[in-house]
Amino acid sequence: MSQPRILAFAGSARRESYNKKLIRIAARGAEEAGAEVTLLDLADFPMPLYDGDLEEAEGIPENALALKELFLAHQGLLLACPEYNSSITPLLKNTLDWVSRPAPGEGALAAYQGKVCSLMSASPGALGGLRGLVHVRMILGNIGVMVLPKQYAISQANAAFAADGSLVDGKQQETVESLGKKVAEVLSKLR
Repeated sequence: MSQPRILAFAGSARRESYNKKLIRIAARGAEEAGAEVTLLDLADFPMPLYDGDLEEAEGIPENALALKELFLAHQGLLLACPEYNSSITPLLKNTLDWVSRPAPGEGALAAYQGKVCSLMSASPGALGGLRGLVHVRMILGNIGVMVLPKQYAISQANAAFAADGSLVDGKQQETVESLGKKVAEVLSKLR
């Protein structure tokens, strides 16, 4: 039986994003649990805002198709979700929308159906991005993703990370790693 494949990314394009640091920690946990993890940066996949008229006139953008292929090739997702004004980032929402577009002969939401996902966030605020995770969880659940119940939000993220990218608090480090491990374990059991 092949190892589970997990796609991991942050919903931020910012180079020094706290959520990019966070997703690397969760990805390491998934790898330690035996998963093959593809860590990607959404900044490498620029796309226009989703527009049905644009899709009709020009088709699905090349970067959206490339991302969709990555989604289709993986059974699990690890998402670190920044919170913008108490909700999901425009970058993450746009990514989810473009990847959802069906190719000819493809079933609805093929890139999402049956995926297993863990969510996390990091923010300088007191709630660590927790309010935005509610929206991400709702969107993913509605498009066929099994979002695991345990999630984690790192507050005061501007002081939470060491120079090497790990979390200063060892218990937080373990918790974030466990999110990645849990996706790998669930996928192994489902296979």
